[in-house]
Amino acid sequence: MTDSVVVAPSDGNPVAPAGERRASDVVTPELVARLTAGIRGSGTDTNHCPFTGEVLAEFPTCSTDDVAAAYEDARAAQRAWAERSVRARAAVLLRFHDLVLRDQDELLDLIQLETGKTRLQAHEEMQAVLVVARHYGRKAPSYLRPRRHLGAVPLLTQALVLRHPKGVVGHISPWNYPFELSAGDALPAFVAGNAVVMKPDSQTALTALWGRRKLIEAGLPEDVWQIVLGEGPVVGPAVVEQGDYVSFTGSTRTGRDVAQRAAARLVGSTLELGGKNAMLVLDDADIDKAVDGAVRSCFSSAGQLCISIERLYVHAAVAEEFLGKFTERTRAMRLGTGLAYGADLGSLVSARQLEVVTRHVDEARAKGATVLTGGRPRPDVGPLFYEPTILDGVEPPMAVCTEETFGPVVSVYRFGDVEEAVDRANGTPYGLNSSVWTRNTRRGRAVAARLRTGTVNVNEGYAAAYASVAAPMGGMGQSGLGRRHGAEGIWKYTEAQTVATQRLLPLAPSSGMTDAGYAALMNKGLRAMKTLRLR
Repeated sequence: MTDSVVVAPSDGNPVAPAGERRASDVVTPELVARLTAGIRGSGTDTNHCPFTGEVLAEFPTCSTDDVAAAYEDARAAQRAWAERSVRARAAVLLRFHDLVLRDQDELLDLIQLETGKTRLQAHEEMQAVLVVARHYGRKAPSYLRPRRHLGAVPLLTQALVLRHPKGVVGHISPWNYPFELSAGDALPAFVAGNAVVMKPDSQTALTALWGRRKLIEAGLPEDVWQIVLGEGPVVGPAVVEQGDYVSFTGSTRTGRDVAQRAAARLVGSTLELGGKNAMLVLDDADIDKAVDGAVRSCFSSAGQLCISIERLYVHAAVAEEFLGKFTERTRAMRLGTGLAYGADLGSLVSARQLEVVTRHVDEARAKGATVLTGGRPRPDVGPLFYEPTILDGVEPPMAVCTEETFGPVVSVYRFGDVEEAVDRANGTPYGLNSSVWTRNTRRGRAVAARLRTGTVNVNEGYAAAYASVAAPMGGMGQSGLGRRHGAEGIWKYTEAQTVATQRLLPLAPSSGMTDAGYAALMNKGLRAMKTLRLR
């Protein structure tokens, strides 16, 4: 394969060479049979390759009865799985880590063919899962160990906190990060001793099935991870309504329905929902680094990433320099369909996503916004390609100003001082991710603390916070509930149980003591414990 670049006749973004390998070379009948072995379903469905529109695979789809059967098998398998030691379960994650690295070419092919991503962006998704596997593979025994706490009365009361698995987790994952949001999100649930019944999006079913098969090869009992495929309105509610805990990543609208169904059963849930993420370029930012960061943050996975940047606030003093360089870099991005490294931007995943992106840009242009670069589909590259687009002069009520576009589109706004930038960045019901660029990291952290988002990156767009898996990641406001990663990311899949042991004396009057005498004794004890600074 050559590294040369072919410039499109439209004089738009250049096109990287497609290469010789095709979808049919990767998604063979043998591969599909291997991945779908044991998957329930009497119906059938197909998915398509965004690069070309061709059918990738046919796979079984489930009924609500199939979902119920999956839960029954998962519950039976979970009991034996939970009886294994935490270290034994964690060892499965570490073996999974090595198997994925070994067989990554097949995985990267599937991610590209199902999502339309570039090779590098597929690799970044794989990296995210392996970091999680390593983290919980090493840290789960510490997170889940019994913890002693000071009891009600020192020396007399001992409190011990145990963590038990929830049972069977109902999990619904989207199409945009099919390995990270299926296998990656399930890993802490498994190591905590749970089973999982998961409904991945049908468009990216093969990637999720590949992850399951690789985890089974690493030692996970087959019935502990059940995958059910089918129509969202049919299979999704059945998964939610039978889980002992629910994990969902997707739209805010659907997330509300999931939360209501779980709450009606008094079952907990984690929701990662939409975002309208902002990047702030302050007047002392390193412009070249900020431009590089903006290209990565706005256009990775063609913008189909919940934590990518859709609003770009630039200080007026550096706006001209920044926008000149940012526009030039964006215009030079190479579009590509090849199953190899070299392209900068891949395809949108569906005609629906292409319609939303086109509508947002066309409406903004019609209402007075300026397209600095991009702003058009690229059917010469593939049926769902859209050029990376920068919009200037965006104002309400343009949809692109406030609604999540979820595509390779960013709107630029100028500001005069930090107060204005923070207010405008916070002026949205979403609160998932944000970014601050400055040479003064102390200043950057101070600004970050005022942004109402679950993660903030200083001098990076989203990767620094997301990849720091010992720290929690999640959304505020309409961007969701709960957190993934770190202690919170595994504790959510457990029930905390306090076992308190009382010794020598009860917490009540004893040995003939009157109620008044007991109360007087406790008064002295309470004062003493405060004086001794006991917590």
